[in-house]
Amino acid sequence: MIFDNKSLVFLQDLKENNNRDWFADNKARFQEAQTNAKELYNAIREALEKNDEIDKFKLYRIYRDVRFSKDKTPYQPHFAGSFSRKGAHLRGGYYLRIRPNESFLAGGFWEPNKEDLFRIRKEFEIDDLEIRNILSEKKFVKYFGGKLEGDELKTAPKGFDKEHPAIDLIRKKGFIAIRKFTNEEVLSNDFLTEIEKSYNALRPFFDYMSDVLTTNLNGESIL
Repeated sequence: MIFDNKSLVFLQDLKENNNRDWFADNKARFQEAQTNAKELYNAIREALEKNDEIDKFKLYRIYRDVRFSKDKTPYQPHFAGSFSRKGAHLRGGYYLRIRPNESFLAGGFWEPNKEDLFRIRKEFEIDDLEIRNILSEKKFVKYFGGKLEGDELKTAPKGFDKEHPAIDLIRKKGFIAIRKFTNEEVLSNDFLTEIEKSYNALRPFFDYMSDVLTTNLNGESIL
């Protein structure tokens, strides 16, 4: 399963002609590209389900909600989709965006709720060795550079020591691993394989965070 060059060209053309008249004139191209994208995302789901349990898949609409945005362009010049893991015991989610020169996949915890964020921070405060071991694993370094992305505070959150050895992790507000792709990589015959390898490299991180978020500080289940 490959992402077709015609689909990528359509997205580039849409980026350069982001208006309703052009889109209407090129509706057939959009529908063909969307079908190609759906086939790819369905193939990704099948690959994920070999080693994980997936609850929901969402392919995001190409139409933008511009009501509260300064940017009034009506369309997203990309395809994007997310996969949610199944059940309260499996945390984390997978994401993929295909956009000319700006494609990437990601996985993790974008905006944890207040309770989850506090629990994660407390775990790092008590012991950050396990998460650092996961981030330094060979495959995680290969695909994600051995680091987590996400917004973070400039200093320690309330109740935490700004001099704590794990403050670099504690002050984060999100915990996301990101891998970027060139256009050539997106169009490669190996793209689906590379996506699968990348998502598999996230599994130890997801398993660790799932364990943290389903237990209390004593390691007792809260489910």
